[in-house]
Amino acid sequence: MKKPLIIAIILVLILILPFISFIRWSFQDKKPVDIVILNKTVPTPDRIKHKSLNWILNYDRFVKKAKKRSYSYKKDYYGFAPTRPLKEKGYTKKEYRLSEMMSLPDSVDALYIADTYGVFFNDWYAGINKSRKSRRIYGGLNQVDYLLINEMKNRNKLVVLEYNSFDYPTAEFQSVRTQEKLGLKFTGWTGKYFSKLDTTSPDFPVWMTAMYRKQYSKPWTFKKAGIVLLTEKNIVVLEEGTHLRNPMPFILTDTVNCRRFGVPPAVAFEKWFDIIEPLENNVVSRFRIETTAIGDTLLAANMLDNEFPAVIEDPVNRRTYYFSGDFATNKVNFMISRMKGIDKLKGVLYSDKPNDPRRFFWLYYRPLVTTIFTDYYNSIRKN
Repeated sequence: MKKPLIIAIILVLILILPFISFIRWSFQDKKPVDIVILNKTVPTPDRIKHKSLNWILNYDRFVKKAKKRSYSYKKDYYGFAPTRPLKEKGYTKKEYRLSEMMSLPDSVDALYIADTYGVFFNDWYAGINKSRKSRRIYGGLNQVDYLLINEMKNRNKLVVLEYNSFDYPTAEFQSVRTQEKLGLKFTGWTGKYFSKLDTTSPDFPVWMTAMYRKQYSKPWTFKKAGIVLLTEKNIVVLEEGTHLRNPMPFILTDTVNCRRFGVPPAVAFEKWFDIIEPLENNVVSRFRIETTAIGDTLLAANMLDNEFPAVIEDPVNRRTYYFSGDFATNKVNFMISRMKGIDKLKGVLYSDKPNDPRRFFWLYYRPLVTTIFTDYYNSIRKN
């Protein structure tokens, strides 16, 4: 076969395969489920804090009951929304009202709280010094949010919350009530992996160094990769080599839950997480930090362990979940959510390297959310 003909065949396949994938996606059965998505942290138009959730809903054909339309990541959520022109820094807030707290939980099927941290002055206005924390423009779990969680859970509907639902800027009263409703306890500790602890690295939160100097009375000298753990007043730094054998945290899942949710036994995680006590909840997956003996000693001195819950579910109905990490924040191309089978392109979307952070969305978050919503949809469709 001549080389030009081979090239022509390859080009035809490249063009026709996406079309076939789109046709396959189009002919999938639609799954009508009305979902309230809450995201208060939207400082840019890309809506990255919930866009990947909508990617999954669209890929799996979960649609709104009215007119069976797909969920728009730009419009179909409550929370903070930048308005155009962006240079004018205008915004709106789409919020449910106290008067809706009986009718809304009756009319919708599920609640997903993707992010409540909010938008702060330094993040919203360009050119502002980001060396320290700034005042809040909007954010935090409020009383009406709690009431919606309460009413949805009382009606045995699907409720999913993510990282930072209990910490600042949520007020302590709402935080404690929400923890009690979910049957868990927030320890006050949060953390994150950093590829470089060097303060000259882009986007490094240099306000952490002031916390460190105040607590330990010595300068910040960390340069390598590592994990920072902190509360409102305390900070612990774990650096690769000294405290960590592997600087990146991993999410581990046992065999039973691997089969149930279609997730791998281990996947790396590079974003923010919080440390909770599950109490009576089932632990679906757990975080593990690969510490050295020195790292174990440092954790023990702060009453911390190198393993803690990553995903928990209520033990009775399995309709309430808490993800102890910033799971929904993933960079995704929304166009390919209409291409059936795109998730099978291993090597293009992610690599075989265990520390490749792209593996988290494709191998863990996507099948986890798909399973949760599919099982729930099947259960309510029978009723």
